Amino acid sequence: MIQPAPEPSSFRPSGSLNLSSALAPYNGPWSARLAAHLLRRAGFGGSPADIARLSSRPMNAAVDSLIHFAPTDHLPAAPANLPDPVAQQLMLLQNAGLLPQRQVQPRRQPTLFGMLNPNAMQQQQMAPQPQAQPDAAQADQRKQIMQQVGMARRESIVALQTWWLDRMIASPAPLQEKMTLFWHGHFASALFQKGISPQEMLAQNQLFRSSALGNVHKLTLAVSQDPAMLKYLDNRASVKAHPNENYARELMELFTLGIGNYTEQDIRESARAFTGWMVRGPLQGGGFFYNAAQHDDGAKTFLGRTGNFNGTDIVDIIFQQPAASRWLASKLLNFFVYNDPEPELIDAVASLIKKNNFEIDPVMSTLLRSNVFYSERSYRALVKSPVEYVVGTYQLFGIANVDPQVLGALNRMGQVLFYPPNVKGWDGGSAWLNSQSVLARENFVNALVNSPQMAGAWLSGGYTMDPKATSTKLVTMILQGDASSDAVAKLQDYLGGAGTSALGMLSGENFDERVRSAAYLTMAMPAYQLC
Repeated sequence: MIQPAPEPSSFRPSGSLNLSSALAPYNGPWSARLAAHLLRRAGFGGSPADIARLSSRPMNAAVDSLIHFAPTDHLPAAPANLPDPVAQQLMLLQNAGLLPQRQVQPRRQPTLFGMLNPNAMQQQQMAPQPQAQPDAAQADQRKQIMQQVGMARRESIVALQTWWLDRMIASPAPLQEKMTLFWHGHFASALFQKGISPQEMLAQNQLFRSSALGNVHKLTLAVSQDPAMLKYLDNRASVKAHPNENYARELMELFTLGIGNYTEQDIRESARAFTGWMVRGPLQGGGFFYNAAQHDDGAKTFLGRTGNFNGTDIVDIIFQQPAASRWLASKLLNFFVYNDPEPELIDAVASLIKKNNFEIDPVMSTLLRSNVFYSERSYRALVKSPVEYVVGTYQLFGIANVDPQVLGALNRMGQVLFYPPNVKGWDGGSAWLNSQSVLARENFVNALVNSPQMAGAWLSGGYTMDPKATSTKLVTMILQGDASSDAVAKLQDYLGGAGTSALGMLSGENFDERVRSAAYLTMAMPAYQLC
């Protein structure tokens, strides 16, 4: 039985859906307000100049400029020579002579038990000798090695996270980075967990980027052979004698079908098909490899089909199920349009996905041109994730590079790149907002608008000393006018120093400080939390 969409973490926007026209091309008025909406959803936002440039084009041309990725060769290369902490630790300990040594014992005369149990003889001959307790010098050396490995881990984390954030900010192909973020949350894996190396996590990130608007069937197969995923969900240790069911389960439950569209027996049978899909060790260079000796090549019955299936066959069968297109449709609508989409809208997008054989490019092209996408029900109907909030803020002011301090701010807001909380990814929606995360957002913005990074931002010029004109310009540039008259009046009062002698009138002496603070107050308004 096909189940409904995943349980929403937020509520569906009010109003009703006109299904007959929902996916039809929007042909209403085109404005800076809608261009900003498109940039927030198909990217992370943009500066007033970015919005003006996009709004100067017809809607279809604006969408084309996002769907057809601009070249990104000029962007900084990904971090190179990222150390594998596991391999580094082994090498340093081995070089220092601090690894336990396995010693061969003198060969003994075989006993009857030994002749009947060859493994027991081998265990006797290869048993490790008791190790002497390390002296103080060895203990200190081991401690120094672990500190060195820990520092390398932290440097890798910072390098990967700042590189990706900077890429999101500067990329001329924002939809490519937005889709990379989408797949990162959909096919979730976490750096360092279960031995996942920085290079493996970077390779997975590059896989998502290269497949951003590609074929989901092919991407799912590639993820099934991805070393980070094989480690994260334990398939690298899945052998025919003891199949591990973790990946088989999550592949159907979270990645492709949803609960209710498979049985426990399907999990067991597909786990057998994925046996032998392994990862080479760090000292062997890593990477996926197929171990035929550990693959269960017996007959399997999966989702009503019987055969000598392997992992590729399982993925192929999954994408023949009606639930696969509905599951993906729900995920795309929740991420790009609004939460808890109507079942009939999910069915319509699922039909579009099946029609295009799971190619995402034409599906996203339709969604980003559709009536439902530009409807008032969709407009600012999603809560910005912390990454969307931070990247969009940097883009708003034209700041090209993040301050490493922002990594701590993202952690306090509840989202750390390369560290989804679990295989389900981030819940998103209203879960992004609570008293602590909202305070972290406000503190981030306050620190940024008062930082030296703002020196070249548009915020520092083009204003008059008129509080009303300045407040109107701020609300227009930052929120596209999406603020209540009461909120604008309060902002105007603040700029004018109304009701307090401490602030005084707006003047040349206090102008820069007052405008920066007014920008902060504008970004503290509800609309700025929404995408």
